[in-house]
Amino acid sequence: MPAIPDIPGSPEPEARPRERRQRVQAAETGMAVLKGLARLGGRASLTAIAAHIDESPAKVHRYLASLIEEGLVAQESGTQQYHLGLEALQIGLAAMRQSDPIRLAEASLIRLRERLEITCFISVMGNKGPTIVRFEEPALPVTVNVRVGSVMPLLWSATGRVFLGLLDDQRVQALAEAELQAATPEQRALLDAQDPLGPLRAAVRADGCAAVRDTNLKGISAVAAPVRDYTGRVCAVLTALGATGGFDPSIDGPTGRAVREEAAAVSTLLGFAA
Repeated sequence: MPAIPDIPGSPEPEARPRERRQRVQAAETGMAVLKGLARLGGRASLTAIAAHIDESPAKVHRYLASLIEEGLVAQESGTQQYHLGLEALQIGLAAMRQSDPIRLAEASLIRLRERLEITCFISVMGNKGPTIVRFEEPALPVTVNVRVGSVMPLLWSATGRVFLGLLDDQRVQALAEAELQAATPEQRALLDAQDPLGPLRAAVRADGCAAVRDTNLKGISAVAAPVRDYTGRVCAVLTALGATGGFDPSIDGPTGRAVREEAAAVSTLLGFAA
């Protein structure tokens, strides 16, 4: 078969991979500049950006000029500081619209189920209270009467206490007060007589999560941690539960740490920066 002649004026074959590598490197540097600006809070000086990504100011300035042309970065005339441009904001908004805590928590629930062989679920705040929307069980599940669609109590479940302590919402307050009114004498004895809700909230805020033993279901313990969106608001709660005799719900135990780590991982995917 005769050789195909090179097109006149085209680069030598060995030059093409080098050009592609240079383009990839240029794109990587441009993305590093953009991500560095975002990690500095979305607004910073040239010097700060260059120091953050460990590049020379002259090199960073060239890339910022290109990013400005594309609308990804803008510069204030007064302070000369750079900030994220309109196109960057549009990209961020598109990403946030796709952020679904239920979908993003799927991998975390599966990891918890497989690593620790525990029952776990994620809940969101519904009209009637914390509602389970995804439920995972190990091969040998714990028998509990909660499933997808079950509404958890705010005062007696670890899930509910996280919402109660960390979600500043009048609806949550009203539901908690209604639960308190319907509580049995045995349940009320578990709460502070003078301030039934205050200590529950304070404990969750101090620990950043919640754990219960036998308060919601007899013989069942649970530990729960918040999932936060990009604004820091609690949008869901990740919970693990098990039989009290063989389940350690302490927040610093292996299960408690795993639940908090996975909830933090989902929060990061939602754009939350701790």
